[in-house]
Amino acid sequence: MPADKKPMTKAEIVTHFAETFDLTKAVASQIVDEYASLAAAQTKKVGEFTLPGVGKLVKTKRSARTGRNPATGEEIKIPAKTVVKMKVAKACQDAVVPPKK
Repeated sequence: MPADKKPMTKAEIVTHFAETFDLTKAVASQIVDEYASLAAAQTKKVGEFTLPGVGKLVKTKRSARTGRNPATGEEIKIPAKTVVKMKVAKACQDAVVPPKK
């Protein structure tokens, strides 16, 4: 990513939605916050949440494994844990990075 370009901040996203849908910034901010809360709650409860056109949040279990301490080279045991992964929708992937022809 070039140094002069930065990702949108939450304030910029709220402003964009407020202007696009003719809402106040307060209402747009509540919508953005509620969407994020809904995604987290549903992923925790059901195990997955689909963001239409963007992708899917999926809760998965990562098994225990052996790792290595980079400072000492000593082998360490990394315990099993649950993580959230984002699977990007094909339409979104193709829009961002067009497939080679």
